[in-house]
Amino acid sequence: MMFTTLLVLGLLATSSYVFAASKPNFVIMLMDDMGWGDLGVFGEPSKETPNLDQMAAFGMLFPDFYSANPLCSPSRAALLSGRLPIRNGFYSDNAHARNAYTPQVIVGGINDTEILFPELLQKAGYRNKIIGKWHLGHRPQYHPLKHGFDEWFGAPNCHFGPYNDKNTPNIPVYRDAEMAGRYYEEFQIDQKTGESNLTQMYIEEALTFIEKNALSDTPFLLYWAVDATHDPLYASKKFLGTSNRGLYGDAVRELDYGVGQILQKLAELGIDSNTLAFFSSDNGAATYAKTGGGSNGPFLCGKETTFEGGMREPAIAMWPGKIRPGTVSRQLGNLMDLFTTLLELAGIPKPDDRIIDGISLTGAFFNNSNTDRPIFFYRGNTLMAVRVGNYKAHLWTWTNSLTEFNSGVNFCPGQEIENVTTHDQVDNTAQPLLFHVARDPGEKYLIRPSSEEYKQVMPGIQQIVNSHMEYLVPGQPSLNYCDPAVQNWAPPGCLKLNKCLPAPPSKMTKCVWEH
Repeated sequence: MMFTTLLVLGLLATSSYVFAASKPNFVIMLMDDMGWGDLGVFGEPSKETPNLDQMAAFGMLFPDFYSANPLCSPSRAALLSGRLPIRNGFYSDNAHARNAYTPQVIVGGINDTEILFPELLQKAGYRNKIIGKWHLGHRPQYHPLKHGFDEWFGAPNCHFGPYNDKNTPNIPVYRDAEMAGRYYEEFQIDQKTGESNLTQMYIEEALTFIEKNALSDTPFLLYWAVDATHDPLYASKKFLGTSNRGLYGDAVRELDYGVGQILQKLAELGIDSNTLAFFSSDNGAATYAKTGGGSNGPFLCGKETTFEGGMREPAIAMWPGKIRPGTVSRQLGNLMDLFTTLLELAGIPKPDDRIIDGISLTGAFFNNSNTDRPIFFYRGNTLMAVRVGNYKAHLWTWTNSLTEFNSGVNFCPGQEIENVTTHDQVDNTAQPLLFHVARDPGEKYLIRPSSEEYKQVMPGIQQIVNSHMEYLVPGQPSLNYCDPAVQNWAPPGCLKLNKCLPAPPSKMTKCVWEH
């Protein structure tokens, strides 16, 4: 059942756009590798996301919303810290512009020096739970219960462990601090069918957590970080074979159902008018999955790239009685903005001893106003691109080694050999590539450097880039080292290592990445 009736009643009961006296609750729903084009409201032809489409109808849609990185781990670290991965240390500097994240072979994780918004909410009396994928380090010091969460039900990294003797990937599900014994086997994925009950358990965990805290009148943060749309795809028996889009579509339909269940529970308990619900994804859909993955709509490329398909994400905010239903925001948004926004709504000052990259979205939520800000596109330790207004300038990008860029962009992971070309301001061998992503969302039509438009726009963009780089202090990279004991094992879907080079400390090795 969708949540329409209960929500309409809630909207009728709340006519004024004022804050409740009690602290608001927060429900952050973060998908995994789900593309901008996977939602019916954004034009997906199968129209198989009725609950998300209704969430947009009763909330605010953000068509120009971005992740902070085109890969899972750095994006999630940025969301929780409000800071670019280059600042919070969730990157590798082993090679130019190399993506890096935390599969089981990686020793690193979220730095203790980073302040995550769950930590600040926890100190202010919030009860916080993460359900699903953590992916910010699997060693004890990186455990989510040490970084602001009171409860956890989910997986630490790539959402599955080694294949068992049936060649079926096990899911190392944790209940708080310990692996939840029986769940390890109970939620393993059937390799032939993709069947798993994990999403259903993630839904039940969310509903139970919401109800428990509503009844005790405790403000809460629910971080629902489900991962069924990340390879290996999975869905429960009820949803298998129900989509026109194969197993990926089945997973999307079940996650959409889960969104509907959560929103309905908020309405049933009468706390929806005091709860901000926000939906998005950690990065774009994986184009290398071809028809077995998601859709990035009209945007170029996908996951792992800093083209629009890699970092422009679906985003919906809903708060009955606070956010006017059926609105569309033109705010350039970013996952990092949730850090600043949630703290403001909870009445908590943001840290003043560090640069916070996220801005507050409250102006967009309540007045549909826009804040001017650039969007920076990083890959590893390299600033690849920047969006200012409707213009996007690529400082570095990829082309096929046998062709010139002016014959068309032709690189996407899994389709062409990757080559980083010198579209770089430093050596002046090539000028930045400029696109107008409002009239050219697919980044197909280059604005030529000889044009008046280019000459008028680029100086302002260059000034923003120069200012950003002048004050940039990179954090200590936390993804440089792997564990030799497990370096030869990397399950499907996790990054494989090209080779490991000796580096201190002696029990760790410095890794050179390849895709």
